[in-house]
Amino acid sequence: MSIQTMLKLFNTLTRSVVQFQSIEPGKVRMYVCGMTVYDRCHLGHARMLVNFDLVYRWLQASGYIVTYVRNITDIDDKIIERAAKNHETIGALTGRMIDAMHSDLSRLNVLPPTFEPRATEHVPGMIVMIETLISRGLAYVGSNGDVYYSVRDFPGYGKLSGKSLEDLRAGERIAIDTHKKDPLDFVLWKAAKPDEPNWPSPWGPGRPGWHIECSAMSEHFLGEHFDIHGGGHDLQFPHHENEIAQSEGAHGHPFVNVWMHNGFLRVNDEKMSKSLGNFFTIEEVLKVFDAEVIRFFLLRGHYRSPLNYTDSHLEDARQALNTLYTALRGREVTAGAVDWNDEAAQQFKDALDDDFNTPEAVAVLFALARETNRSASDAVATQLYRLAQIMGLLGRSPDRWMQEGAGRILNDAGVSPVSHAASEAGRIEALIQDRNAARSIKNFVEADRIRRALLAEGIVLEDGPQGTIWRRG
Repeated sequence: MSIQTMLKLFNTLTRSVVQFQSIEPGKVRMYVCGMTVYDRCHLGHARMLVNFDLVYRWLQASGYIVTYVRNITDIDDKIIERAAKNHETIGALTGRMIDAMHSDLSRLNVLPPTFEPRATEHVPGMIVMIETLISRGLAYVGSNGDVYYSVRDFPGYGKLSGKSLEDLRAGERIAIDTHKKDPLDFVLWKAAKPDEPNWPSPWGPGRPGWHIECSAMSEHFLGEHFDIHGGGHDLQFPHHENEIAQSEGAHGHPFVNVWMHNGFLRVNDEKMSKSLGNFFTIEEVLKVFDAEVIRFFLLRGHYRSPLNYTDSHLEDARQALNTLYTALRGREVTAGAVDWNDEAAQQFKDALDDDFNTPEAVAVLFALARETNRSASDAVATQLYRLAQIMGLLGRSPDRWMQEGAGRILNDAGVSPVSHAASEAGRIEALIQDRNAARSIKNFVEADRIRRALLAEGIVLEDGPQGTIWRRG
């Protein structure tokens, strides 16, 4: 596909849909706030990660060269507290959680970003930015050795969230800190405390505040001004607001052109939270639902809208995905370039170009599935397959999908049958060969016995021109 000129995005900064135009023609630089690795990623994180994975995939499919940076926060208060509670080192905790995150994301078919920097690797850059802010009169050293950003000295504060300083002051619930000039000021550098990790700095040993990490890491990989910054809606304020204050305060010019934020994930129409007992990690949900079903569920809703998680919605997603796989069964499809002159492909493209309207894009896939079921040609099936691949879907062969349970988690332990699929498939294929041998000598009693025995196990045999195939019923 040629370079996109029609991509439209909702820009949180302007509160409007804007025509996307990259700073450098043919290239996109994008930063997304990643995980603070003190615990397993939860389903809300999965929504953000899967949605920005689609943004990454679509920009690439549109012909852009994309530099995608997704950071890891591997030092902060929660990490220090959790490591102490677990009686393990911070490095052991964060290393274990990073490995778990990568495992979860691999199963959800989330592509690795171009760069995945860790905060602890970029402390020198953070110190340089803090020094610049102090020299510009936008930061100061408190009497406790912490360094603070002076919010009232940055004229544009509140432009991303729409919050004025007066509104913030009126609704202020910030604990009084006598070391600050103003309660709204936020920390850039924390003076060292006993038994906590620290780095040398002009203000004494300490560690960076959370907000400065992303400003420094995005500048390191993408420069002082780049195209897209994304994250969950909950990061809009104060994290992203503070990033703007830091980066624009340090450099005196715009920081990011387009800000993108995905909506909240709700559970049974309630906000997901630990206090309500409806807080699920990706690991926990993967014990109940197939990873591709979860990805499909997360992509069916528009990324900016709230998404409600229920078991029935996941089951509906499984059945819908099964419909797409069923349409491809017995078809000869190949990977390759999409024919963008095709009407369905153009509709798919228009949907994703319209601020990633995934409900409309998914509707195109189902229209192609219906057309595939009516057509003797494999061309429509191939188009369905190639468009779904852009969304990171239909990655298995239809036979494998059916043989693994069509997206069901089958056993009592809550473990996918994929782990033992090879040996199970071999046993079933051997029985099919025995049945075929019985049929060849007209021993239909034995052939029917094998078919019934497999059916009792939930294995359905389908005889066709190409031979016998099987699926889980």
